[in-house]
Amino acid sequence: MSIKTKDYAFIRNKLLNKEEIAFLDVREEDPHAQEHPLFAANLPLSRIEFDAFSKLPRKDVPIVILDDGEGYAQPAAERLAALGYSDVSLFSGGVISWKAAGGEVFKDVNVPSKSFGEFVESKRHTPSLSAQEVKQMLDAKEDVVVVDVRRFDEYHTMSIPTGISVPGAELVLRVPELAPNPKTKIIVNCAGRTRSIIGTQSLINAGIPNEVNALRNGTIGWTLAGQELDKGQTRRFSEVSEGTAITAADRARDVADRAGVKRASLADVENWKAQKDRTTYFFDTRTPEEYETGHLPGFRSVPGGQLVQETEMVAPVRGARIVLADPSGVRANMPASWLAQMAWDVYVLDGLQKENLTEKGIWGAALPSLPHVNTVDAKTASTWLKTDSNTIVIDFSTHANYVKDHVPGSWYALRSQLKDALKKIPQVDRYVLTSTPSELAFFAATEFEALSKAEVYVLEGGTKAWIDAGLESEKGPSHLASPALDRYKRPYEGTSVDPKAMQAYLDWEFGLVEQLGKDGTHHFWVL
Repeated sequence: MSIKTKDYAFIRNKLLNKEEIAFLDVREEDPHAQEHPLFAANLPLSRIEFDAFSKLPRKDVPIVILDDGEGYAQPAAERLAALGYSDVSLFSGGVISWKAAGGEVFKDVNVPSKSFGEFVESKRHTPSLSAQEVKQMLDAKEDVVVVDVRRFDEYHTMSIPTGISVPGAELVLRVPELAPNPKTKIIVNCAGRTRSIIGTQSLINAGIPNEVNALRNGTIGWTLAGQELDKGQTRRFSEVSEGTAITAADRARDVADRAGVKRASLADVENWKAQKDRTTYFFDTRTPEEYETGHLPGFRSVPGGQLVQETEMVAPVRGARIVLADPSGVRANMPASWLAQMAWDVYVLDGLQKENLTEKGIWGAALPSLPHVNTVDAKTASTWLKTDSNTIVIDFSTHANYVKDHVPGSWYALRSQLKDALKKIPQVDRYVLTSTPSELAFFAATEFEALSKAEVYVLEGGTKAWIDAGLESEKGPSHLASPALDRYKRPYEGTSVDPKAMQAYLDWEFGLVEQLGKDGTHHFWVL
């Protein structure tokens, strides 16, 4: 299949003119994180069918696909074309060509957001305290409240002593009751820098009367100072009074107005859902628990703090419209204020009532029709494995999900690495493919069948169905036919990270503002 190509000037002009473009790096996350252009969003070849419809809602959006010469771009373009996308191009020459044209490349993940956080700090000199200073305050039992703005699972893994989990978008709503005395000092922390800078500046922008400081360099800074982190903590924010909620809503609305956030109605939402010539993302920025009890049809659950931190992971079309919903207003207006400063065309839905939240349950990605393949139920597959040594299970889950739980004896494989993986997997007459979520195995099945020349079945309901059937499972990184390239190991994750890697990460963050200047396509500004 012949696919047209685009060059550096095309991409740069789209970005400078704030026109819609989906610049997609289709490598796995780890190689993507080694170096990529600023607005090249990661959409791995392995997951295109699973992610495309929710991340690329407009079928004729200009899509330009990037790899680094591995050969992923062409099949990615063909898959997108098969899904109905009509304006798909390859970036000629890959990452090497981008650099040769003078393009800046960035390391790590969520780089637009992390760069923006450093940009904010450089412009507003967001106040911060060192780990040693904060520890002295805690040891002296000073009147101080530590709020952790990461996801709850990150906080639960390791946290600052006394810290309370208050994910970023919740701060302006929750802090007034966590620290009702204006003389109480607030310390905002994350794992590194970005979310604590944004969180601290959010409270300052909203006019919270307390003194607010970021914990400089977050849990990384705490660890590098030789101080102990807590593990397994469960302290969380609680509900607030009506008066507190009203005041918080007014504060957040004021910040959003000053940032130029636009307003939308339910009628606008219906019109934009039907619009063919504009990409619009619809996000519910409350907690996942609130979302599940009731939400607007067509809105995806993306808590506001993480949306600001990981924008390109859910909205890879730069130049798109973003609409945020939260009946309280606070969790939409505060993230919207930051997205506006990141040069997004962002709206907050006004007039939203509880009775409008007619859908319940978790968000499910819109998917293309599953391929017609042979399937097998969990109990039958279990019988095959016990009685037939010529049957093997292949698991196409993320590496993290595979390590967490998999069918005993199964092999882990990355779809993008399938040819190499098959060289390591024993040759048998029958393979059973599984995954979490289950659809990933379906999308890999036809390709696997063509390469293996064997009988191929997909496990109905995936690994979850196996576990739900009460069948034995195992954990750990056994039988890896592919390297764990699908997730870049963040230097701030977990409890056993090399201090040199932590320091190198901080050094990298400090250099992002200079890199932004060299790139010149961001349009960031600061309130």
